[in-house]
Order: sequence, then structure tokens, then C-alpha cells
Amino acid sequence: MTEILPADPSGISRAATLLQQGALVALPTETVYGLGADARNGTAVAGIYEAKGRPSFNPLIIHVADVDQARRYGRWSDTAEVLASAFWPGPMTLVLPLADGHGHGLSSLVTAGLDSVGIRVPAHPTARAILRALGGPVAAPSANPSGKISATTAQHVLSGLEGRIAAVVDDGPCTVGLESTIIGLNQPRPTLLRAGGLPSEAIEAALGAPLDVADGAEIIAPGQLASHYAPHASVRLNAQAATDGEVYLGFGAASGSGPDDLTLSASGDLVEAAAHLFDRLHALDRLRKPIAVASIPETGLGRAINDRLRRAAAPR
Repeated sequence: MTEILPADPSGISRAATLLQQGALVALPTETVYGLGADARNGTAVAGIYEAKGRPSFNPLIIHVADVDQARRYGRWSDTAEVLASAFWPGPMTLVLPLADGHGHGLSSLVTAGLDSVGIRVPAHPTARAILRALGGPVAAPSANPSGKISATTAQHVLSGLEGRIAAVVDDGPCTVGLESTIIGLNQPRPTLLRAGGLPSEAIEAALGAPLDVADGAEIIAPGQLASHYAPHASVRLNAQAATDGEVYLGFGAASGSGPDDLTLSASGDLVEAAAHLFDRLHALDRLRKPIAVASIPETGLGRAINDRLRRAAAPR
């Protein structure tokens, strides 16, 4: 059985102890719930891949308590300093070359054999308390079976991973609701590797220059698989309405009329839509019916929402 831990000092202490013992613990962050393991323990990290059914060529993000820890594992630069100062703690991951000393004890499974590592300082107070209690980095992809819908509540975690992990710390729904934006600083220029919970426009404003965009030809960061975040049934994008047998996921003025139809945001608010995306997909997925999704603007957080929806709709 998977323990359900409260987000209080006793639950935080228990979560840190389990992580120290090499167990898997799902923890809340502002983006999505992460499936955590001590990133220095190869056996524990291997357990993440086993529990999720995750391909071993797909690297993991490490979560650390502060920038000082980030500098220990990734090779720092002026650009990293600018972005970390502007957006950490928060929903941004930096992919950096491994620090001298090959990452200071990180399991090679974290990096999937690459010479770089994705690092994030989460803003969620419970996640940060667990990281401080552990005193080291936690590898934590989204806490769901590989390729399936990400978890934004503890119940989502249990529906996919019950019995496969030691515990989940329940601290309610995630506020951002989308995985972190990933910026590659191991490229010739800062590169958007995955759109996410921090709009790329904000990052470009901080840098004073546009980001390059990865072509996706090779997997160098999490979230780059073509088929990902997928419900059991098919997903149809940019739909004006549902057809027979479908349920509708609306946005703004485009809303369904069926009893099972849902909306991401009736007011057309992209922040609200991002926070609701995975929860709405989980709810519709339980019906095991094809899902038709309204058009989402390709601006701000809409880019990340559309990225997730395109991967959910990709052939499997």
C-alpha cells in the first residue's frame, strides 16, 4: 500500500526519511506532482523508471532547495545567473553541462548518460521543506505512468501509481498545473526545450534576446517524446464541437452542451486553463470516450497547453 502523508512537519519528516532509505515518494510542486527519489542513489532512481514504465533514454530533472545546490550539480554561467535570479524558485528548469566532478555523485540514470543535467528550484513550500530535510537533490519526473496524463492532485498520483511507490504527500491541487518550462544552456544559445508553466516571453524579456527553439530531433530533456500526456481514448484538436461519441473540452466561448463536457476556462483565461488542463483530462479520461478539444490561442501559456495537447493527440 502507498502511504498518504500530510503536508505538515510529521509528513515532511517521514517523506525525507523514506527518500533517504531509497524509497519513492510523490511530492507536490507548484507545477505537477513529482515522483521523487534521491538523485544520488542509482537503485532508487532506477525505481522511478520501473514504477513509471519510463524509457531509460529519457532524462530526469533534479529538484534542489536553492541556487547554491544548483551550482553544485550544473556548470554555472552568467546566463544561468540571470535566469535563476529572475525565476527561481519557480516553474523553470535549466539544462546545464554537468559540473566538474561529473555532477558530484548524481546517478548516471538521472542524466540518461548525457553530459548535462536539468535542474529546478521549486517554489512549492512543501517540496522545498522536503528538499531541505533530505539535504540533497531529488530526481522527480511527473508522478504518473509514462506517457499518460500528468498528476496535479494526490488522487491522480494514486490512480496511476498506487502500490508502486512508498508514499505520496498530499498538499492539494497544484497551482500552475503544467510542467516547468525547460531552457537549454548547454546549447550555443539559450534554447527552449519544452514550453511550460513559465511563458517563454518572460524568459526572453529577462535575457533581452529571443530563445532558439529545439527541433526535437533528439531527446535531450524531459517532455520531448512525440506521444506523451495521453488519455486512453483519442484526442481531436481545434474542434468546434463534439461529434457523436465524443466528449468536449472547451475554452472561452467554445463550450460543449453535453452532460459530461467540461471547460478549461469559461472566461478564456490561459492561467486558469493551464491549472485545469490535466485535472480536466483525467476527469474525461475516466469516461473512456474520445475527447474533442477547443482551439487554444498560441500565446503565453497557450503555447505550453497546446504542446501538451498535441502530444496527447499524437499517434501511439
